[in-house]
Amino acid sequence: NVAYYVLAFDKATDAFYDYFGLSWDYLNTTKQSLFTLGMNVDYVREVVEGDPLRIETQLLDWSDKCLHYVHLMYHVGEGYLVATNECLALHVSMGTRRSTPFDAGRQQSFATLLQGQKDVARPKQVARTLQIRR
Repeated sequence: NVAYYVLAFDKATDAFYDYFGLSWDYLNTTKQSLFTLGMNVDYVREVVEGDPLRIETQLLDWSDKCLHYVHLMYHVGEGYLVATNECLALHVSMGTRRSTPFDAGRQQSFATLLQGQKDVARPKQVARTLQIRR
């Protein structure tokens, strides 16, 4: 089951990147892309094959070279939170395989989106630490 949750989150990441014009066309045109540096996946409630799902994405932070965001997966019919996926991605030149800044237009888009989400609560799963509760 784990792979299917992550696959759904990966498709949500593609849609999130597409929103900013960071699609496969962007890679082919600019020879730049995003590399995922790390991710946390939290499984909150179980769903089964065929359950209707909705994924919302929240930009948490950004820099000239990085995006920090979280996906929240919900059961459409019942409305409960199913899982979360927190990601940190780095903008990379495919030619040098080194980090490179986003262009100014995209940086402005990130700033605008983040400003628009300033009143959105940060999910409690963000920046959590794995541990055994005692």
